[in-house]
Amino acid sequence: MTTNREAWVDIAKGLSIILVVMMYAAYNTGEYTGETGYLHYVIGFATPFRMPEFFLLSGLFLSKVIDRPWRLYADRRVVHYFYFYGLWAAIMIALKVGIFSREPAAMTHDMAVAVVQPYGVLWFIYMLGVFSAVAKLCHQFRLPHWFVVPVAAALHMAQIESASYIVQQFAAHFVFFYAGYLFAPFVFRLVAWAEGHPRQALCALAAWAVVNGLLVFSPGFEVLPGGVRMGYAAFPPLHLALALAGALALCIVGALLAKVPTMNWLRWLGEHSLVIYLAFTIPMSIVRGVALWSGLITQTGPLSTLVLVLSIAAPAAMYWLIRKTGMGTFLIERPAWARITGTRPLVASNS
Repeated sequence: MTTNREAWVDIAKGLSIILVVMMYAAYNTGEYTGETGYLHYVIGFATPFRMPEFFLLSGLFLSKVIDRPWRLYADRRVVHYFYFYGLWAAIMIALKVGIFSREPAAMTHDMAVAVVQPYGVLWFIYMLGVFSAVAKLCHQFRLPHWFVVPVAAALHMAQIESASYIVQQFAAHFVFFYAGYLFAPFVFRLVAWAEGHPRQALCALAAWAVVNGLLVFSPGFEVLPGGVRMGYAAFPPLHLALALAGALALCIVGALLAKVPTMNWLRWLGEHSLVIYLAFTIPMSIVRGVALWSGLITQTGPLSTLVLVLSIAAPAAMYWLIRKTGMGTFLIERPAWARITGTRPLVASNS
């Protein structure tokens, strides 16, 4: 039996994974059709906080484990992510380059490069391991929060472009992971207030939505088949503020939805968000390809929606099948050889 706090966290994660898959579904479909659909505008609205929310939630319980010995901490917070990243990067590269493109030399090259250059959408999993290690080092060397936070915020606002995707994504997102760790008590108090004052919370959410929408869809906004350009919200300090505000807003939404029994499916998605994230791109490519080839759905909006739904449903079905049959458990649970000696197993769904 999970606690109510865990319920809202899982629901917020569920909303986050839907937004992430929605973005890839909309942009990937748009690039193939050369058009935009209604999901592009939904993603446009969520652009400031879509990934920051995920990282903030990932850092939320860090204070409970950061004092652990390095061996246990590294197993749960670093090796855990790198195992699933390495496994699924190998699977995707083997499928995309080795089987579909039939280029074994390129496949070997891509697998080697994936060690130092996060592969495709799996960059998020890779960076969770990096962020966890850096946060532990900051704690171990007693770097004060008043130093780490401004530096992380400055890196985000600098909008660093680098040949190294690790450097680029670290600069862009570490501030949100660290904010989740540092401001967790405030987040929990805010959620507790929202649970006790649902009407005021809804009014606050409405005000936030209006401000966020006005700044995103302001002059300079442009929707393209493969992406969205924000308006005033693209200004770095505003982007940072909107990212944090949006992340908190989704936490409040999670708290309010946690009281709705029919939202258990969303809670389940949040509990298994890592599994969904690891596997969604494979069915996404298949569904989009089959739909376009058949000609049954050609409009970008409906096609993107179909791709979104099936890209989430397929990993969920995979998880159910693995649990039902006991076959392929290494896809969602680290085997003994991938754990640091003396630590207990941790499955992907519990991250």
